[in-house]
Amino acid sequence: MNVGIIGANGYSGVELIRLLHQHPFVQLKYLASHSSSGKLISEQYPHLQGIIEDRIGELDINEAASKIELMFFATPSGVSKDLIPAFLEKGITCIDLSGDFRLKDGTIYEKWYKNAKASDENLQNATYGLPEIFREEIIGSTLIANPGCYPTATLLGLAPALNNGLISGENIVIDGKSGVSGAGRKASLGTHYGEINENMKAYKLGSHQHIPEIEQIISHLSGTDHPITFSTHLVPMTRGILCTIYADLKIDTTTGELLTQYEEYYQNNFFVRIRPLDVWPATKEVLGSNYCDIGLKVEERTNKLIIVSVIDNVVKGAAGQAVQNMNLLNGWAEETGLTFSPVYP
Repeated sequence: MNVGIIGANGYSGVELIRLLHQHPFVQLKYLASHSSSGKLISEQYPHLQGIIEDRIGELDINEAASKIELMFFATPSGVSKDLIPAFLEKGITCIDLSGDFRLKDGTIYEKWYKNAKASDENLQNATYGLPEIFREEIIGSTLIANPGCYPTATLLGLAPALNNGLISGENIVIDGKSGVSGAGRKASLGTHYGEINENMKAYKLGSHQHIPEIEQIISHLSGTDHPITFSTHLVPMTRGILCTIYADLKIDTTTGELLTQYEEYYQNNFFVRIRPLDVWPATKEVLGSNYCDIGLKVEERTNKLIIVSVIDNVVKGAAGQAVQNMNLLNGWAEETGLTFSPVYP
């Protein structure tokens, strides 16, 4: 299959290039970026010198449609909603890594993203691309809304407990911590070395755009609508997300019993790994990979379930999950091109 990337000059875009370059069933035929048009991708990212020397072009929809069958959109939110309809009309399958098609209610998108919404038709036709939960819906779709990085870690941590009725949907608290690559490559004061080095800070408390996305899928899994408490923190590392999640248990159980249920729930999911009793996952253990590692603790004193979920935000939280979705769309083994081990140390 011939594929392309719009927004090839960002962190998610260049990670897609890395993954697609070694994928056995695809050829990367089109790279576009408005801000880097005319430049070699190796000028933007010298680590690609001698590996990929393709030139980044200004987007031409007709030219792109003549070269590719599937397009990845690694663009900022607010961009892909205006581009994707034209590609869909030309029969091009679209996988969007931004937030433009994740929320079914466009008014909620406008409130949280401060952008005009996509068309209601495309919002309803888009499939939320979290394979471990929506695998059957993804197969056969033509528009995939790739999940956000925080929602991926959070929802994979919560899904078995919610789906099996083990926890209440009320009073869920999510404490998220992310490396600076989640903010993208564009320079800003908040991610300046002098601001983030030897520092840790909270941001977007109560206002993070991933809140309604998480709530939407929690509602799908639990059948009830409840607000969550979601706090995000920037930590001085490049890649990685760690979410510590607290939820009220509805049953009397033990950590061992819940670990068994989680292992059964994810037994046919290659990229989710459940840690054994009293072993907690760390971001370094998934670095550069498409894995999500999960650890559990039943705190009997408060009757709460504590979940620790870690991912690489640029891979499972973005580009790797997009490739995983592409594999599903084409009937290829889900792990094709993604079976490499994490980078350690």
